[in-house]
Amino acid sequence: MKTAVLLFVAIVFTSLASFAQEPAVAATDSIIFNELEHDYGTIEQGANGETEFKFTNKGQAPIVLSNVRASCGCTTPSWPRNPILPGEEGVIKVKYNTNIVGAFNKSITVTSNAKNSNVILRIKGNVTKKTE
Repeated sequence: MKTAVLLFVAIVFTSLASFAQEPAVAATDSIIFNELEHDYGTIEQGANGETEFKFTNKGQAPIVLSNVRASCGCTTPSWPRNPILPGEEGVIKVKYNTNIVGAFNKSITVTSNAKNSNVILRIKGNVTKKTE
């Protein structure tokens, strides 16, 4: 009876261990950004609200950006629609509406087929009223 119980326990643990293991994925199967946050600092109303987030495909397969979505309508992203081949770089351009006075902290969610499929980029700053 002890042998049967021990055999059962061994089978259960072996099964659980095999299901718990994920295939080994190299850390390079990722989209790597040069920076995840851009701080505009204090800028004047109507100033240039454009910035760029550069990234590299560090993986073995092409990366496709399926969606790049800003947290509000005051931020407009644009991104490459073509696949980014392994080792190549790409750029996500972001434009913030600087006609809105006050502090801001916005996020841009990048969705792709990379290992790190959802990456959050941030822009922040403070827009002051334009002096005349």
